[in-house]
Amino acid sequence: MKKLSIIIAAIVCSLMFSVNAKAQESKDYFIGKWQLLTTGLPDGDAKSVLTLTRGENGKLTGNMAGEGRPADVFTKIDEKEKFITCFFTASGYDVYIYLEKKDDNNITGSLLDMFDCTGTRIVESKK
Repeated sequence: MKKLSIIIAAIVCSLMFSVNAKAQESKDYFIGKWQLLTTGLPDGDAKSVLTLTRGENGKLTGNMAGEGRPADVFTKIDEKEKFITCFFTASGYDVYIYLEKKDDNNITGSLLDMFDCTGTRIVESKK
């Protein structure tokens, strides 16, 4: 009976550690640089680079820079386990972009729930 108790305790401990490891992994999934393509815009498809970092307060911060225009700094980021919503101001309008984890290096989403977005993680080579 004592061995059974030890085995059950070991299983419970291992499950707790594996759940904790997955939670940490998913929390930092969006950190880094992403190459985004937004399709269906009135001016045509747009490419941009999304940059996300985690601040000292533990919250995500970042910006989105397009070709030939300055970066739009995110005013607020709502972070959930598998998706984020980034809010910013562009051309005087309040805008948001919803991004969801697709796989390890790809995201999908939408700009203002109208324009489809796809993104790929930019992997920087180590020197």
